[in-house]
Amino acid sequence: MNVSLLGIPMDLGAGRRGVDMGPSALRNAHLARALRDLGHTVSDLGDVRVALPETVDKLRDSGLVFLDPILEACRAAAECVAALGTDTFPLTIGGDHSVSMGTVTGNALRAAPGGGRLGLIWVDAHTDYNTPQSSPSGNIHGMPVAHLTGLGDPRLTGLGGGWHMRPEDIVMIGIRSVDAHERELLREAGIKAYTMKEVDQLGITRIYEETLERLSGTAGLHVSFDADALDPTVCPGVGTPVPGGLTYREGHLLMELLSESGRVTSMDIVEVNPILDVHNQTAEVMVGMAASLMGQRIL
Repeated sequence: MNVSLLGIPMDLGAGRRGVDMGPSALRNAHLARALRDLGHTVSDLGDVRVALPETVDKLRDSGLVFLDPILEACRAAAECVAALGTDTFPLTIGGDHSVSMGTVTGNALRAAPGGGRLGLIWVDAHTDYNTPQSSPSGNIHGMPVAHLTGLGDPRLTGLGGGWHMRPEDIVMIGIRSVDAHERELLREAGIKAYTMKEVDQLGITRIYEETLERLSGTAGLHVSFDADALDPTVCPGVGTPVPGGLTYREGHLLMELLSESGRVTSMDIVEVNPILDVHNQTAEVMVGMAASLMGQRIL
């Protein structure tokens, strides 16, 4: 495939600094080379320009920290991704998870001018379904899925014009940290979330099969992979680690199965924080996850 790498070096949405260096860490872990070794053509589009926290006012506007620069960066990411051809696989690398408001929107607009029906597989320890009213922190990296479905601040929900994700087109995997109000919002929306309890009970293969069945009506699948979905012993370099996550092999198995489906059309890798990492281990693991999604096999 033709793979386009796009970095979004943003840590404005997170409570801890460092994830703005995630794109550099992933590049230094030879992400492009790993994909070229699989036979893909890789173009690195560079980075979306993101304001530095020290240069902008940290106003809590309507309960949102750094709203304006986050909105600007997400809009730029959406426009860049939307302009890519349908024969291209966008691989967007963050940055905190608020970048997905831009990348998911851009991929939906890439599929159709008014926004296509895109399936979203959210691999994460957190559901990121807070709104400005429910969020205990005001950090936007805990709110992207809610805004993608049209809940929250109209400036962020309006990134796709009139387009929003359908809740039934979202599946979350690896969940183990949910705020109380967030839980209520998820139930009201009807979003399918596989917690680590379901991972333990059902196994990754059955979860994959149920996910593909649920998202069978979508035109393509976007995988948004937060490094903290994996257990902190596997990926220590994340800002919000939660014990009891996906194992190394569970992560690879999920990516391998999704690759075999032939339905994945784009991917995010987010929340890699080199400041908190050990010898770039988290970036190297996430490069391996991307390689499995892009066709790497043991035999």
